[in-house]
Amino acid sequence: MNTDRQSETQDTTDGARTAAVDERLNDTSAYQRCFGCGMRNSIGLRLVFRREGEEIVTEFTPGAQFQGFPGVVHGGILSTLLDEALSRTATAEGRWMMTGRLEVRYRAAAPIGRTLRVTARTISSRSRMIHAQGEIRLASDPQIVFAEAEGTFLPIPRSYQQRAIEEHPELEGFFAM
Repeated sequence: MNTDRQSETQDTTDGARTAAVDERLNDTSAYQRCFGCGMRNSIGLRLVFRREGEEIVTEFTPGAQFQGFPGVVHGGILSTLLDEALSRTATAEGRWMMTGRLEVRYRAAAPIGRTLRVTARTISSRSRMIHAQGEIRLASDPQIVFAEAEGTFLPIPRSYQQRAIEEHPELEGFFAM
């Protein structure tokens, strides 16, 4: 791991310890318009990822704009949370990859207004493919599992990378990790 891109664990004002944040897990380009992680996407989820041991972790507190049935987070949002977290297992290895397959199993209705904890870990890693799994739990009670997923992630074609940079120059350097 490139440790110069990882912040150290620090004490907070209340004496708690914060987890190390690996900056390469998050888009720091000038683009940042991804629905899942883009800080410049006003309607996006604005997820921030970090490492905790062998896991990639993010938290998200869904508001009413993310509900399907009244009071319940839309399944597509849960799927997006898992897709983003699982894909970061590749990013942690220094590779941006695209989803080839994502299988989600919904286990319980996730409530809006409650903080969700999303975790992901690598199952296997090869040069052309990463297989990962993860889940969404209630942050305040990790025994409650709302959804689980497994996914396969594949390299982003060079032709797509070049075209994306031509159309969005603010992505310059984004794909080079």
